[in-house]
Amino acid sequence: MIVRNLEHEEVVRSLYRAHGGASAVMLLTSQVLEGMLFFAHAVLKPGKEIEAHVDPYEEIYYILEGEGYMTVGDEGRAVKTGDAIWLPYGVPHSLKNTGDQDCAILVSAAMPR
Repeated sequence: MIVRNLEHEEVVRSLYRAHGGASAVMLLTSQVLEGMLFFAHAVLKPGKEIEAHVDPYEEIYYILEGEGYMTVGDEGRAVKTGDAIWLPYGVPHSLKNTGDQDCAILVSAAMPR
C-alpha cells in the first residue's frame, strides 16, 4: 500500500509551477503507478491561469474547491467545486480562476488507449 498526503516529504519536494499558473505537487507518479502517468494536486490563485497547452496524454481535472473558466479545444465554460473535466489527448486546454478564493484541483493523467 502506498499512502501520500500533501505534507509527505516526497510530495513537498515535487512542487512545481504548472503551465505558468498553478502551484502543483505530484502525489503519485508512474514510478509507482501501473496504468496512470500521475495524480497531482494543484492550487490556482484568484485571477491566475493555467495557460493553454497541449499534453501528450489525456487528463481529468477535478475541481476540489473554487471556480474558474475552463477551455478545451474550441469549447469554454464555467466550472466549479465538484466538476470533473475530461481533457482529451492532444487538445489544447486552459483554466482561469475567476473566483475570489483559491481553486484547488486534482489532476490525473494516463496514456490514451
